Amino acid sequence: MATDITVPALGESVTEATVARWLKKQGDAVQADEALVELETDKVTLEVNAPAAGVLSEILAGEETTVEVGALLGRIAEGAAAAAPAAQPAAAAPVPAAVPTPPPAGPASDVLSPAVRKLVGDDRLDPAQIPASGKDGRLTKEDVLAHLETRPAAPVAVASAPVPAPAPAPAPVPRPVFTAASSMPRPRADLEERVRLTRLRQRIAERLKDAQNTAAMLTTFNEVDMTNVMAMRNQFKDRFEKKHGVRLGFMSFFVKACIVALKEFPAVNAEIDGTDIVYKNYYDIGVAVGSPQGLVVPVVRDADKMSFADIEAKIADLGKRARDGKLAIEELTGGTFTITNGGVFGSLMSTPILNPPQSGILGMHKTQDRPVAVNGKVEIRPMMYLAVSYDHRIIDGREAVSFLVRVKECIEDPQRALLDV
Repeated sequence: MATDITVPALGESVTEATVARWLKKQGDAVQADEALVELETDKVTLEVNAPAAGVLSEILAGEETTVEVGALLGRIAEGAAAAAPAAQPAAAAPVPAAVPTPPPAGPASDVLSPAVRKLVGDDRLDPAQIPASGKDGRLTKEDVLAHLETRPAAPVAVASAPVPAPAPAPAPVPRPVFTAASSMPRPRADLEERVRLTRLRQRIAERLKDAQNTAAMLTTFNEVDMTNVMAMRNQFKDRFEKKHGVRLGFMSFFVKACIVALKEFPAVNAEIDGTDIVYKNYYDIGVAVGSPQGLVVPVVRDADKMSFADIEAKIADLGKRARDGKLAIEELTGGTFTITNGGVFGSLMSTPILNPPQSGILGMHKTQDRPVAVNGKVEIRPMMYLAVSYDHRIIDGREAVSFLVRVKECIEDPQRALLDV
């Protein structure tokens, strides 16, 4: 009796996915709840586990196949292992077979990227014979190219032939005349690699372009003196980590500062729905996180009801699971306002793009010592540029600028964020 492996429910508004890679081969023994295959949606990558123990008898949806919710991915048959191949008669002499164009199964060919699969097929190579240096023993394009360079050249038979009579000297070849057309660079297809966009990357592109096409997006800037918040963090970070088991970062200060400002300027926490403005009296703050699959924005729910320690712990957990591809779809939807920190990558200033249907996003940047005027004197202070991009259809310039000033005030005087003033 066989057990079907099907595409599970993928979350609100998500109806299809792409088979990213199979973690088991056909014929492998599997345990119940063991991860079998990774599916990639336009929001997250998720694993489908085995519904029963047995043998993976069929794979019906190959890698890069688009599948809908409920579609059949494969089947698990009862049993502990794949059946051994029948023995060949002793009298039958082995017949050497040519290497097929598709790479044969083997440890090095379990998961091949499109570029590697093409190289292996074009040169009729056996992936199992090529040393693999990629993560988890995966074969990379560089591995195949290195193998081709070190592979001995096939011997070329040279037939003896009579020595021909000396040929007349060739006529001199005129020097080429280089024109603008002849000096144009030629295509370098041999040095290019074509890889299909992941569903997540396609969705990111669609959403960002949609935000630019739909919203009347505008950005306003300010700068914040980080002296006091840095001093406060340095003073309490050891005791904070010892008591709460989590590091005290700057993100919790900015989340708290944004909540103070959002309560004062509710349009920044609202969204447009047709001809209505939806004001949200709750504060679900999205925190942009870079992951190997692309930029994702997990949401800290009810951040206004959380302590600094709660916010830091939640952000650390969401960030780790984002990088590991373990976020649930529900954790990526429903935010009311977003914070993104390009400063962790060294960005000094940027104009963040809205995360629709939200109407505002705060951009943090690198903290850098700069000379500033303080009480009529020039002092060196740790300064950060802040940016707020907003939808001008719903938020006026006065509100956006005042919102950013309030965030600045809460960071420069952290007691404001603690007291919600």
